[in-house]
Amino acid sequence: MLAAVRSRMDHPTAEQIFEDVRSLDDRISRGTVYRNLGLLSENGEINRIRVTGADRFDFAVRHHHHLLCVRCGRVLDSPIEYETENDHIVAGKTGFRVDRHQTVYEGVCPECLGGDTSAESDGPV
Repeated sequence: MLAAVRSRMDHPTAEQIFEDVRSLDDRISRGTVYRNLGLLSENGEINRIRVTGADRFDFAVRHHHHLLCVRCGRVLDSPIEYETENDHIVAGKTGFRVDRHQTVYEGVCPECLGGDTSAESDGPV
């Protein structure tokens, strides 16, 4: 299972991982794949990205942000660095022990825009 996630660079869904693993072993069940992805995520061996539609999985476990295309569903790593200072600010203001945060920027990818990244959007400029 871990090898299946690590072999992909596209932040696959559990279903995509199931299809990959199933092509190697047709006896594996969907439940086994989903359960193991959950365990790998809980153990910190992979990163679960919670996005609309279906959770995605990432072999990169370092703290980082993501971009989600609301048209095609593509998920990419964000070029913005993870700021641990934000964790400390929130912890200081709430008393919450913040271990990490996840930020997913939602918008439309260049491919869906037809290469025109200057096109108008529904969001802030």
